[in-house]
Amino acid sequence: MTALLLTENFPPVIGGSSRWFWELYRRLPRAALVVAAGDCPNAAAFDRTHDLRVARLPLSFPDWGLLSVSGWRRYRRAAGALRALIAREGVRRLHCGRVLPEGWLALRSGQPYGCYVHGEELNTYGTSRQLTWMARRVMARTALLIANSRHTAAWLESGWLMPRARIAVVSPGVDTARFAPAPRDASVRAALGWGGRLVVLTVARLQRRKGQDRMIEALALLRARFPTLLYAIVGDGAERRALEAQAAHAGVRDHVRFHGTLGDAELVRAYQQCDLFALPNRSVAGDFEGFGMVLLEAQACGRAVIAGASGGTGEAMQVGVSGVVVDCTRAETLAAALAALLDDGAQCQRMGAAGRAWTERACSFDALAPGAARVLERIGAR
Repeated sequence: MTALLLTENFPPVIGGSSRWFWELYRRLPRAALVVAAGDCPNAAAFDRTHDLRVARLPLSFPDWGLLSVSGWRRYRRAAGALRALIAREGVRRLHCGRVLPEGWLALRSGQPYGCYVHGEELNTYGTSRQLTWMARRVMARTALLIANSRHTAAWLESGWLMPRARIAVVSPGVDTARFAPAPRDASVRAALGWGGRLVVLTVARLQRRKGQDRMIEALALLRARFPTLLYAIVGDGAERRALEAQAAHAGVRDHVRFHGTLGDAELVRAYQQCDLFALPNRSVAGDFEGFGMVLLEAQACGRAVIAGASGGTGEAMQVGVSGVVVDCTRAETLAAALAALLDDGAQCQRMGAAGRAWTERACSFDALAPGAARVLERIGAR
């Protein structure tokens, strides 16, 4: 039976779920697979670089609601394009990138479907009665909910009362061939603007639950002890101006570098050349980190990692072996954990080596793809 991945987020869109779907589905058998991805700038150029069957549909939804005129029109247009694609390709089951909006389109398609659940979007669904109603309708009819972590699966059970039998955990992985260790390189560090400084790196959207603000607070506590310390931030988002103002107010502007969004090659080099990787995430008004693919990428590059004790980040590392999980709601606890590792280069090296070995053994997409394929076969199975 031909399966169709329905997702707005697919390359060249940048982001964790986009990268996950690309890395996973390009490793699945081609014969009975179609991808329906969101149309976006540079999509045609990207699609000329691979051999997946990809159709670009109007899947851009500024909000997921249905009850406005503009929302209804967006869903109607996307549903019509999806029905035509299903008929043309003989699709018999759908893999939806999210419960909303993709799952709502699948609900109206008449085909069996499963939905990926990333964790953080569950909070968004609960912010309005309309989105809650829509999400519950989709979940009630789904053949399978594919959670990205055990934490997300537990929240589907406890918060959304979904039966365990209709939940499967398929965690993201990492391309260990591309994300790999490299020797310290002065020229690469100079190009990044780091020079010989001690660098802590975060790769994440600039939003409150990612914790860049707590890291800047911790930086102010650490700068006297580590005068060359630099906090390198890769990513963009709504909080950039606030974070820049915070760094200036705290007197650490010269210790923070905002890189914005980096290209693939530059991103890998940043992971390879940093001294320590941090994702200081926390839960904010119920918004949490579902997993944390960036933690896998940093470990694959041989870096020790620090993550917040919130959501599913503990499942993206070997806690205490390749990295540490700390309370990132307080700058003091984050600063103490950072100082302990920055003071102990040998421990960082041991953790980095352990993380590389673990990701190669258990987290590479090549190793995970067969198991993911078996889970996906449950959708529409008779």
